[in-house]
Amino acid sequence: MINTEFRYAISPSEGLSLNTSELRQNFLIENLFVKDQIKITYSMYDRLIVGGAMPVQETLKLDTIDYLKKENFLDRRELGVINVGGKGLIKVDGVSFELDKKEAVYIGQGAKDVVFSALPGSQPLFYFNSAPAHRKCATKKVGLSDAVVVNLGEEKYANKRIINKLIINGIVETCQLQMGLTELLPGSVWNTMPPHTHSRRMEAYFYFDLEEGQSICHLMGNPQNTRHIFVGNNQAVLSPEWSIHSGVGTANYSFIWGMAGENLEYDDMDAVKPSELR
Repeated sequence: MINTEFRYAISPSEGLSLNTSELRQNFLIENLFVKDQIKITYSMYDRLIVGGAMPVQETLKLDTIDYLKKENFLDRRELGVINVGGKGLIKVDGVSFELDKKEAVYIGQGAKDVVFSALPGSQPLFYFNSAPAHRKCATKKVGLSDAVVVNLGEEKYANKRIINKLIINGIVETCQLQMGLTELLPGSVWNTMPPHTHSRRMEAYFYFDLEEGQSICHLMGNPQNTRHIFVGNNQAVLSPEWSIHSGVGTANYSFIWGMAGENLEYDDMDAVKPSELR
């Protein structure tokens, strides 16, 4: 079963007028994992799709959706999947890819059949992003051993973290999709600080591995007029190109960043000093 919702784009001036519930309705994606369902949110920010698949007793096929007006989901799209649960299986046009937790697979434009399934005694949770694609790139699995790993932050600033660049230029050839996974170390709670914007692409943040009963405050908006959304475990936030994207938790956590837009340059960003935030 595929469950789909749609999100329109919001301008910076509109964003300033939204109250708490309206911010959550427009930017927060809450229920990504439902037993034996594929959940999809189609966003008008660079037409990025954010989704989750939770196969339990059934295999789940990624069928096309009405918004795409195509016979197959990936006729004009590419797909990045990262497993954030137990070991699972993704089959792409008959070829199987076994994913442990925090492993990824990139699926190129034109793939016909994408099927998610669980392995005996294990419960995978497949988080995915999909973006429009103008050409076919090769499907490829990316394990953590394949990632470009960057250690950032300092204990005194509570932001020591490990960045795992997975589906990114230099590791996987893609049209526009870029994805990676950041792990906050115990005692560290701040992510993407100092924050930044990148007007040439949008981003989606998916938060996971948050201790039960804890919460994350996701910061967004214009750097001189910020807003916030409180986020729970296994929830995602859409981040427009005009918005900062940063956050702080009541405990450490991990998150997946996914980007789509004008370029593939990871470092193409406009940084904002913490002292400049309002």
